[in-house]
Formats: sequence, structure tokens, C-alpha cells
Amino acid sequence: MDESEQRTWTDTLSGRERVRRAIEALEGATPVGEIADRADVSRATADDELEQLASDDWVSETTVEGTKAYDLNPVRLLFDEVTDLIEEHSRKELESQLAELTEERDQLAAEYNADSLSEFRNQLAEAELNASEIRERRNVIETWEAINTERRLVRHALQLYDDVTELSSPRTDVPSTFA
Repeated sequence: MDESEQRTWTDTLSGRERVRRAIEALEGATPVGEIADRADVSRATADDELEQLASDDWVSETTVEGTKAYDLNPVRLLFDEVTDLIEEHSRKELESQLAELTEERDQLAAEYNADSLSEFRNQLAEAELNASEIRERRNVIETWEAINTERRLVRHALQLYDDVTELSSPRTDVPSTFA
């Protein structure tokens, strides 16, 4: 971040907002001091905001090399991603997306003669491949994993679609269908 971006960052966002932004960019458990540095706030401000975020279930407290650290709550992230999918897409769009992802996965399976990612990984371990072929297969594994993740998210969104849309709609005098 250059000096003008740093000034804008500190001029337009409160310290607590900067801590939340820093948390959103984490890629794993991060010590409080490092989060404070990223957010350009005191350690006390970062610690206070992180404790509040932990009590709200946005982050999880842990330790890294004996130091208090925080990581994004994976359950909360999952629900946020599923909710975003539901809010941004109709049921029909999600069903189409699931069909496309399934087709992509099936094409990979057919192309590499493997019924699952696990089977494909076993082929990689058993085959005599040169470095280029191994890199290509690693790329296929990453693509397959991404497809599987997206399929799981879309399937969760479809499973929860009616409940989320019902609970998100304006309140009416109609009783809930939950038993």
C-alpha cells in the first residue's frame, strides 16, 4: 500500500473497520500483532475488536507459536457463501449452475478415466510421469477440487433455498412452516 492509499485507508475507515478489513484478507490464523500492523491500529484496539468479533462468531481465537491469534470462522464463511448464492441467484439459475458444474466434473472424469478425484490422485501416485505431466495433473487436481467445492456450495444453497428466502422475506401474518 503506497503512502496516499495509507492516508485514505486511515482517513476513511475507523480503526475497528480496518481491523475487520484486515481479518477479511487473512489466509489462516494470524497473530494479533500482525493484524494490528495490517490494520494500522494499536495492539489494544485490534485485540478489543477481535475479541468482539470472536464473541459474535466471526473469528475463532487460536494460538500461533504460543501467541494469541485469530482466524475467520469457517462455519460462518460457509453460511455467508451459501446465503450470497441464494440472494444472487434464482433457484433455476442454481440448478443450471449445478448441472454445468456436474458436467465439467464428468468431463474431467472421462478425460482422465477416473470416477473420482480420489481415484485420479491414486493414478498420479502410481503413474510414471515426467515433470510437465505432473504439473498438468496438479492443475487438474486444483480444478477438480474447485469444481467439487462449488458443487457443494450450490447444493447447500439449493437445499436451504426455500428456508432462507422465507426467512429473508418481509414478515407477514402467515405463520412459519417450521415445525
